[in-house]
Amino acid sequence: MDETRKAFKFLEIPVPKTRLSDLHFFFIYPTMTDLQEQAQNELKDIEMSENFFTDDEDEDMNHVDNNFSRVNIDQGNTLQHRSSRQDYANDPVFLYRMFYNRLFPFKTYFQWLNYDTTPTRSFTHREFSFTLLNDIYIRFKSFPNADELKKEIERIQPVKIDIGAIYAVRPNDKKTVSEKAFRPLEKELVFDIDMTDYDEVRTCCSGGDVCMLCWEFMTVAIKVIDTALRDDFGFEQIMWVYSGRRGVHCWVCDESARKLDNDSRKAIVSFLDIIKGGAQVDRKVKLPPILHPSLKRSFDIVNAHFDTLILSNMGILDKSETWNKLLAIIPDAEVREKVESQWTSHPNKPAAEKWGILEKEVSKAEKKKKFKDEVARDIKFQYCYPRLDVKVTTAINHLLKSPFCVHPKTCKVLSMPAMSDG
Repeated sequence: MDETRKAFKFLEIPVPKTRLSDLHFFFIYPTMTDLQEQAQNELKDIEMSENFFTDDEDEDMNHVDNNFSRVNIDQGNTLQHRSSRQDYANDPVFLYRMFYNRLFPFKTYFQWLNYDTTPTRSFTHREFSFTLLNDIYIRFKSFPNADELKKEIERIQPVKIDIGAIYAVRPNDKKTVSEKAFRPLEKELVFDIDMTDYDEVRTCCSGGDVCMLCWEFMTVAIKVIDTALRDDFGFEQIMWVYSGRRGVHCWVCDESARKLDNDSRKAIVSFLDIIKGGAQVDRKVKLPPILHPSLKRSFDIVNAHFDTLILSNMGILDKSETWNKLLAIIPDAEVREKVESQWTSHPNKPAAEKWGILEKEVSKAEKKKKFKDEVARDIKFQYCYPRLDVKVTTAINHLLKSPFCVHPKTCKVLSMPAMSDG
């Protein structure tokens, strides 16, 4: 049993034996509202006093950065002046303190990032970054063991934790060595998929807003990327995490993945990323008629979701404003005009029938050409295929929000998805 598998055994995360295409994803996460309710219940029988919270232990603690963290400590001391249970339950400082004291899984967290039971370089040379309540940002912090990390987090109560690379030198000692000596050696292969990148194809929400209708984009993304990582690259230890706001993060934890250099990471992203072009480009996917086996497998996933997600949930063919954007992808002007004419003549025709018209007209036109252009297929890819934040994956020293911490804007906890058959 290798070190990665040991750590995942501690986490009790099984490697799925069933295909992800057979699984439904749903996320379970507490919010600060949940903590408020819990806090009010727990405080109801407690007599408030000036000594309810003290920070006497701080004088003996090894602190991250005394100038910065002291600001958060001082804010914590204001808890002593709260006059009611309601004040405590609504105070973000109190809630963060309660979260780190009661809910944060420090032991599991250490075992995951350490890949063993006793401290290794995977943990001791790992960069941690903390954001405090007043937007103070602290980078290049490291800890010798889980107890020191726990002690510091409970002391400064960060509103956000980011995880970085494993360096040749402990990040705490960064200023004592040359820039050349302080270099990143390893990090999990990570992916970031953000719902805002789907704004041009989703109609229900935009920006930071997310609903159950557009969340299916994330379901498709997880299925496609997870399957490719397992079947095409042979990775096994893959953890999907709710980003806390509007997307998902993927952590590939196999030892071989952690040791990939930047060029190798770029090659993997290049293999997976097929959507090209900015807002001014109508057609962002143009694939050869005969697909690579990996893309053929991905298309099976995309195709299974297209009718429900795009035609039904997004209603992309329900009105001219959205169907014109889709028609602009078709390069043949004559085909566009024929399809648009039929759609306009029968605007209330079911979306599935409208899509059938498009496929029929495109197929007729392609039969006349020497070089086949699978534009209808590529439209499905463009509307459903995962949209990756390339920079997050390609740079080994890029920070990513830590699982299990609280998202500072939504106050939702980044946690692992639950998977169930059926």
